[in-house]
Amino acid sequence: MLSLTNRTDTHGNPITGPQDAVDRYDDAVGHLLAYHAQLVDAVTSLATDVPDFPMGQILGAYLALTSSDQWDVPGATEVATHLDTLTLNDREGAHRAAIRTWLAGDWHGAARRLDELLIRWPTDLLGLVVGHLLDFYLGDSANLRDRIGRSLPAFDPAHPNHGYVRGMYAFGLEESGNYQLAEQHGLFAVDANPDDVWATHAVTHVYEMQGRIDEGIRFLRSGEANWGSGNLFTVHNWWHLALYLLEAERSDEALAIYDRHIHNDQSAGVPLEMVDASALLWRLQLDGIATSDRFGRLADAWTTRTSHEPWYVFNDLHAVMALAGAGRLADARAVIDRLDAYVVASAPSSNVRMTTEVGLPACRSVVAYIEDRHADVVAELLPIRTILARFGGSHAQRDALQRTLVASALRAGQLDLARALLNERIGVRETSIWSWRRRAELSRAAGDRPDADRADRRASSYASSFVAAEA
Repeated sequence: MLSLTNRTDTHGNPITGPQDAVDRYDDAVGHLLAYHAQLVDAVTSLATDVPDFPMGQILGAYLALTSSDQWDVPGATEVATHLDTLTLNDREGAHRAAIRTWLAGDWHGAARRLDELLIRWPTDLLGLVVGHLLDFYLGDSANLRDRIGRSLPAFDPAHPNHGYVRGMYAFGLEESGNYQLAEQHGLFAVDANPDDVWATHAVTHVYEMQGRIDEGIRFLRSGEANWGSGNLFTVHNWWHLALYLLEAERSDEALAIYDRHIHNDQSAGVPLEMVDASALLWRLQLDGIATSDRFGRLADAWTTRTSHEPWYVFNDLHAVMALAGAGRLADARAVIDRLDAYVVASAPSSNVRMTTEVGLPACRSVVAYIEDRHADVVAELLPIRTILARFGGSHAQRDALQRTLVASALRAGQLDLARALLNERIGVRETSIWSWRRRAELSRAAGDRPDADRADRRASSYASSFVAAEA
């Protein structure tokens, strides 16, 4: 058993254990900030070499939980049980309580426990990173921003980690609609640490949400050496580049990125990456772009997760997208049936709430879309379109469902609804080629050929400007 010490981590927070373990912990958290590929090995070896070092065990539990993968839940449970045998200081005990709360299914309660921990120890970097990710999984854009905002002034601007905290703040600001400030913090963070792939991701979101497709492509291309390989977040940033290219009507390039970087025979097969694969293929499906057998191969990968106890319905939705897109409708319905049974039989939990309020209608809408039951898609998605954030993800990720609603409104002949939805989209993102093409489709259906031609010209003009700007 390790005795209590007066040691502190790199930011002055109390920590129990020998100095060598503390140093290794600080290094591992540094890898977490940058999503370095060596993170998993660093965390595993620390937990193995110093099994009675509390923060090493806590880091391992959080790494499992933040994967959002039900396969990793037993490992986190085992760590939590081991923590009960150790002597912990107050800070470590607060982390154990957050882990226990999360494992009990109360994701919102775990987020609140981390809020309380960070009020007392605002520079607890592990608590800050994990809380930030938890806010993201819960779609809590206000706390995604404010959790970091509360702690940022406590970090020494001269410390190497300060830039990474600004990168997290940038993402929270972006998801809250503070785009100008998000861009400032994000670009500062990338300049301070070019390997800050989360800050790169935050700036990428800013350009996505503002329709600055040309700037987004240039930004990612110029920094590709820093984010394009060798980190645990590379798939997601490649996904963002593919979204830009798809928006610019360069679907062949988007598919090439899918094959090379998002999903292939060498892919890790983890939900965080398969979510991106499903989301990209679904957008291609909405655009009527052939994807060959990609849906089928992705559906095969998802079947390793669809028979387990539900854990995070945002993942289940993307499994249903892959299964339905592959034409495996019986399998997609089996996932939905499992979710239906789960919400009836389970005790109240965060995932039960997310599944009931958003996950199930979203899953049903995906199957209805593939079956050309577009009025049913509208009936499922229209009532939840303003609360989609309640089941997690980012604005960019959830936009796949918003696009599905628009596409089905058009196909169901609900032209007034489609017009209203497109007016919303174009009003906040005038350069959206996708929205202008749908506007043209709407106008043709309404018999207004001149307006359809104007909308198509507007879309083509933006597409041409994006190509010219990149060149």
